[in-house]
Amino acid sequence: MARPPFTMSPSTPTNPTQPAQPMPAARPAAALAPRPVASDKRTLVVGRGISLQGAVQDAERLVVEGTVESPTLRANELEIAPGGLFRGEVEVEDAVVAGTIDGTLTARASLIVRSSGRVMGTARCRRLQVEDGGQITGRIEMITEGTPGSSGASAGSSTPSPLSAPDPQSAPSPLSLSASSQD
Repeated sequence: MARPPFTMSPSTPTNPTQPAQPMPAARPAAALAPRPVASDKRTLVVGRGISLQGAVQDAERLVVEGTVESPTLRANELEIAPGGLFRGEVEVEDAVVAGTIDGTLTARASLIVRSSGRVMGTARCRRLQVEDGGQITGRIEMITEGTPGSSGASAGSSTPSPLSAPDPQSAPSPLSLSASSQD
């Protein structure tokens, strides 16, 4: 069987008496439109099975699906995916933990611990949401004063208020919290 030849312009009519049919778009027009602002952020994705050790600079958004060990990290957003692990100290505006963080986390705005998430160590935040099954082991400090986005570098700009303080004589026990939205 012979196949028709490949034509460069599918909108050219094969029969001159028929009007040209527009080629169906492979992509919708919305796919060609400018991307949303969220994707314009400098994003670092550490994929599943990847390990990263050291300093991360200039990332506005960090997505951890593998393992990241960093002594100090500053970004706008942190997302730890299920199975992801972050060890070290991190300061962000917003954090979503569905994996594990072991160290010190400061979320100047909000911290969301998903049902598969574990926070071990110290967590400081202005707003906290823990889904049923999410775990927090260690110390939680609520940032109660200061301006949003303050880094806490100046004295008195933000005052952490501990929710619970671990007993220095015993090992910290896991604290499972459940939260529901009461908007």
